[in-house]
Parts: sequence; C-alpha cells; structure tokens
Amino acid sequence: MFVNGEQVHLEGEQSMTSFLEARNYLKDRIAVEVNGAILPKKEYDNYMIKQDDKIEIVCFVGGG
Repeated sequence: MFVNGEQVHLEGEQSMTSFLEARNYLKDRIAVEVNGAILPKKEYDNYMIKQDDKIEIVCFVGGG
C-alpha cells in the first residue's frame, strides 16, 4: 500500500484505527482518503486496510 505517496508494507490484517494509533495520529485532527474517497471517521474501526490501497492522511494544524 501507499501512504502519502510512500510505499508501506502491511503485515497482516489491520483496521484504519489501529494503523493510525500505531503511528500516533490523533483521529480528531486528521482526514483520511482511501483510493480517492474520504473515509468517514465513523468507519475507521470497520475499514480493513488492503495491500493495494492508496491512503492519504492530512493533518489539521491551528493558527491564524
């Protein structure tokens, strides 16, 4: 799979939630796109990542 343009090897089945938590992403401060479509936050627990997925993770930052 690719995450933000970089190839990442996925070992075994993993939900989006566990993938994000393992990489210390805060779910309330990100948006996730999978294969060109936004993945709703309520689907993170149920979405099982596939080896051919293309994932983009965008982090929100505050400022003014």
